[in-house]
Formats: sequence, C-alpha cells, structure tokens
Amino acid sequence: MTKHDPSGGDRQPLRSIQDVADELGITSRAIRFYEDKGLLEPQRVGTMRVYSKREVGRLQLILRGKRLGFSLREIKEFLDLYTVDELHLEQTKRLLAQTSERIDALELQRHALEQTLDELKDIVRQCRERIAEAG
Repeated sequence: MTKHDPSGGDRQPLRSIQDVADELGITSRAIRFYEDKGLLEPQRVGTMRVYSKREVGRLQLILRGKRLGFSLREIKEFLDLYTVDELHLEQTKRLLAQTSERIDALELQRHALEQTLDELKDIVRQCRERIAEAG
C-alpha cells in the first residue's frame, strides 16, 4: 500500500509497515521493535504506521549496522548524529572510529578462531593416528 503524504504537496510516498518489511526481507515485528527502541519514528495515518523514504533509509542503516555487528546503542548514536549534523562530518568521524574498532575486534576473533581450528585439526589427526595404530 503506497499513499501520498497527507499534508499534501508533491512529497514522498508513504508506505505501510508490511510493504517495508517485505522489501527489506524482515518482519513487521522487527520494525516495531526498532521503533520501540527509538530508532524509527514512522508517521501515523489513523492507527496505521506509514514510512517515508527517510524512515526506510534509516531502517536500512539499522539493518546494515546490525549485520556489521554494531549494538543498537551504537546505531542509535550514529543515527542521532546524522540528524544534527548537516555536513555529516561528526557522523563520518564516528563511523570511522566505530568501523576501525569493529575491524580490530573481528581480527582478534579471526585469530582466536584460527587457533581453535588448528587445535581441533590436531586432535582429529591424533585420533586418526591412534585408530590407525590400533588397526
């Protein structure tokens, strides 16, 4: 369901929660969750939530942030900076810092995972050798 802005004029179309959920491959429940956390502020037409292009864009940023491993708090800070900084310089600086921290954390995880895999492979090798020796 696509509607036009009830305030009139040539504005962006407004979309239902189900339209947005279908487009982004998530549930309407997930969208309501992000709204409850203060990350989205859809407009209302009666009792129905409607989403502008801006809100859909915010939701895409939320989903990307989650996919990249950022917490909801970090995502909220990032979105809040976007609203107050027209040049988005503070947002860009914060994104750089958060992204760098996330890369460092993932590199550490990768190292730990590689160590664990090496140990598990060694155990598998030892087990196979014992089985082969026992015949």
